[in-house]
Amino acid sequence: MLRVAVVGSGPSGVYSAQTVVEREPRALVDVLDRLPCPYGLVRYGVAPDHEKIKSLQNNLRAVLEHDRVRFLGGVQVGAGGVPAARLRELYHAVVYCVGAATDRRLGIPGEDLPGSWSATRFVSWYSAHPDAVDDGFLRGVRSAVVIGVGNVAVDVTRILARGAAELSPTDMPDAALRALAASRVTEIQMVGRRGPSQARFTTKELRELGALPETEVTVDPAEPALDPAWADPSALPAPQRRNVEVLRGWAERDPRGAPRRIRLRFFLRPVELLAEAGRVGAVRFERTVPDGHGGVAGTGEFQVLRAQLVLRSVGYRGVPVEGLPFDSGSGTVPHRAGRVLRGGVVSPGEYVAGWIKRGPTGVIGTNRPCAKETVTSLLEDAPVLAGRPLPEDPLAVLRAEGVEPVEWEGWQAIERAEAALGAELGRSVVKLPDWDALLTAARGDRP
Repeated sequence: MLRVAVVGSGPSGVYSAQTVVEREPRALVDVLDRLPCPYGLVRYGVAPDHEKIKSLQNNLRAVLEHDRVRFLGGVQVGAGGVPAARLRELYHAVVYCVGAATDRRLGIPGEDLPGSWSATRFVSWYSAHPDAVDDGFLRGVRSAVVIGVGNVAVDVTRILARGAAELSPTDMPDAALRALAASRVTEIQMVGRRGPSQARFTTKELRELGALPETEVTVDPAEPALDPAWADPSALPAPQRRNVEVLRGWAERDPRGAPRRIRLRFFLRPVELLAEAGRVGAVRFERTVPDGHGGVAGTGEFQVLRAQLVLRSVGYRGVPVEGLPFDSGSGTVPHRAGRVLRGGVVSPGEYVAGWIKRGPTGVIGTNRPCAKETVTSLLEDAPVLAGRPLPEDPLAVLRAEGVEPVEWEGWQAIERAEAALGAELGRSVVKLPDWDALLTAARGDRP
């Protein structure tokens, strides 16, 4: 019998568990997660109004309910929790699927002013991540700047522009819903340092901005015109060509004077956040132009955009797991086909999948082939790994050492509590917003 621990219950972790039990009929898999809730970024990263994507949880659920898969939530691995070396003693193989837990920084003056946040932190707040706190994101805010032109930037821009009527059917926590309903934000500028043909958002996400009620999307045609592909996008790959076509449509449209406005800006590079009354009041940008090599060059021309809220959305970054090697340059664990490398040498029984393996690239579906590659390596090694004697049940050992996981029944109790909370508030399911409420519900008590 092969015993495998998967650390992380997001898509890469669940796909890894699924591949193990499908390909090895005698394998048992424990899926460990720091949080008492499964599904990773599908629960805590996908925007609450994207119900179709969030429904992927149903597919992940089927794997976690497999009779040879066990969910163990609330288990910290590494610093302050179960050491990586201890996991290796309890399981034949350990697959780390811990994602990229922090955000990239801009590295410019004023970045840490009050009112300047990572988009990751904002998303965690409106997604009810238990580590999130209400930092008063929207207090006194009339104009916002979102730095970045990927799907996360589009998500936070859309959420800022949505009203209570569109958000109340979602599972958004009640405090975030009330704050967004009371928001006085009327202008949101989403800014990229390069051109529209190099933006990373998908066309479906982009089009959703144009469908928001009482919101006007504008594009100043003079800015994207710096992009060589703007006038004739026919040579672009299909996704980029569709993006440019959508943007051109908005650039050619006459203003409608809606109550809220989203401005899509291009070829502007942030150089400084400017303070006003002790918090962010504006962002200073430098105009850029294509450098002919896929990048941009500064022009020495500057522009200041007013904003009381700045959200940076310039990418995620992996963080080290205590006891595992880490490449600080790439923000990943060194590996060969998913096998962890220590000093360039394969470390038997240790594997990685997902963003901590390849970096924060791709979409949710990209995790499936990534997980399959890693599990293929694991199963190739299994004849040697499975020969090592283990404790009869790792869970019994963990409990004896003071670890008390939230098992699947505890997660189901959390789901029931969130459904009950939604009913009380006259909504559908509403997420529990903090650790105390989640752990109380997992024990079967009312939060």
